[in-house]
Amino acid sequence: MKIAVVSDIHGNLPALEAVLADIAEAGADITVNLGDIVSGPLWVAQTADRLMALDLPTIRGNHERQLLTLPRERMGASDAYAAAQLQPRQRQWLASLPATLQLSDEVFCCHGTPGSDLVYFLETVTPDFAEAASRGARAATLAEATQRAGAAMQGVRDALILCGHTHSPRTVQLADGRLVVNAGSVGLQAFDDLHPHPHVIENGSPHARYAIVSRADAGWHVDHRLVPYDWQAAARLAETNARPDWADALRSGFVGRWESPAAP
Repeated sequence: MKIAVVSDIHGNLPALEAVLADIAEAGADITVNLGDIVSGPLWVAQTADRLMALDLPTIRGNHERQLLTLPRERMGASDAYAAAQLQPRQRQWLASLPATLQLSDEVFCCHGTPGSDLVYFLETVTPDFAEAASRGARAATLAEATQRAGAAMQGVRDALILCGHTHSPRTVQLADGRLVVNAGSVGLQAFDDLHPHPHVIENGSPHARYAIVSRADAGWHVDHRLVPYDWQAAARLAETNARPDWADALRSGFVGRWESPAAP
């Protein structure tokens, strides 16, 4: 089985199209979408329509939950923009998505962790942004990742847990043999956040990211892939929609200007 894993598209339609073309060339058997699909200042409705037509196995992320349940005045700028663009049929589709998905006997899909769409699985936020070279986020320890995995797929031979949320491609094998794969982000390669402490996530280049995971006799083969696309067009749209912080991240994979604290 060859599984293409996409996550955190955030309405970046040209990045999604480039990734879908790469997946077609790679010949994946199935593509799964791990959420945070449309939130952001980009191609919200168009991205929803594209994915609705594809009918991929899909789960919701924290941003789907937020833009469907929070009052507009409590939304961050990315969710508020997306909520204003969505049509009722698109909202209905997002509302129908499950929080997690058992893709097969060996494969479990979640957005953040099996128990939360907000908790980082393979990274840990620390309260030392000003002092630490890590800029407030570091790789999770094996004990932290194991605790966050909980009972998901525990005891299943060659169990695979697929996740997203942090936008950071990473693979960790837990002490009990379970393999956790974060596919990275299709649509946004850097962001800042103030919760639970100020921190920055940066991938260091603007390329769209996803993963292909293949079942082999010896275990799972993981291929973290970087795909070029027209990130300048995405950055220009972000600027048009008053999000210079997104434009910086889209062009570089680094945080330049921060998101306004008034729109967390």
